[in-house]
Amino acid sequence: MHTSKQNLKIQFFVTSLSIVLFALKFVAYFMTHSLSVLSDALESIVNVVAGLIGLYSLYVASKPKDKEHPYGHGKAEFVSAAFEGSLIITAGCIILYESIITFFEPTTLHDLGNGIWVLLSTAILNLVAGLIAKTKGKKNKSLALVSSGQHLIIDSYTTFAVVFGIGLVLLTNYNGIDAIIAILMGLWIIYNGYKIIRESLAGIMDEADMALLENVIAELNKARDGKWIDLHNLRVIKYGALMHIDCHLTVPWYYNVNEAHFAVDDFSALIKNKFGDSVEFFIHTDGCMPFSCPICTIENCAHRKAPFKQKLDWTMENVLSNLKHQL
Repeated sequence: MHTSKQNLKIQFFVTSLSIVLFALKFVAYFMTHSLSVLSDALESIVNVVAGLIGLYSLYVASKPKDKEHPYGHGKAEFVSAAFEGSLIITAGCIILYESIITFFEPTTLHDLGNGIWVLLSTAILNLVAGLIAKTKGKKNKSLALVSSGQHLIIDSYTTFAVVFGIGLVLLTNYNGIDAIIAILMGLWIIYNGYKIIRESLAGIMDEADMALLENVIAELNKARDGKWIDLHNLRVIKYGALMHIDCHLTVPWYYNVNEAHFAVDDFSALIKNKFGDSVEFFIHTDGCMPFSCPICTIENCAHRKAPFKQKLDWTMENVLSNLKHQL
């Protein structure tokens, strides 16, 4: 099975499972009347939203670009995420309000024993599915799938926390614990909604992803080829599942067009090997200058104007510069 189709199939399963578990948590709420259970169910909205966004981004990644959308359709994901983040914050505020009222005016809880087992089953299923999605995502180099798996794993941890809280209520017979957990979960839901809106606005504004940049630079330094004399003006932007890279790559000035093209191909292949095929490159090649000789690692170069002095490591500071590097 082609990797992109396999990723899409796994993401569809993850999203479907998130919806089923979301419904099961509401069943547990109607059984127990516990606000902490309700808050955990509403927190699962983050999972469902993340799954749907991930499913959409993988679907978009499999679609060809068109003349109206030369960079693909990935930014639609950011607009959708901003709207969904707003809904999540609203849900968190409602839970917070209800929890504070309930703390001062406790309600009667029901059937907590059976409710715990329903919740525990959702936590275990979430954890297993999350680990599978994350493992497959790393194997297939799918950032969207890795992200979805991580969401499921985190959701399982919060559910385990709620199960622990309900267990304390059963042991102590103090219903206030339920309201305290619900308040904490309400704050957590609001924070998650804020993060989704923040990330969506960053995507819309083409904000640089510093963590992604560091990963790209680290991978280049690990397997750097001598014919890549210098790298500068590096830009990395994500459009949904598509990663777009712009840079200026310095190669020996005496390379012909084909040789320079092969150098660019090797550079591109290294990045795709790490981050998958959903990477688009706009690479401008520069010929080296005499001041490049002290940092050039090519041995026995007949055109060298100065002896090699030291290898210049590529860092976040120097590769983002618009200038070629020199000692």
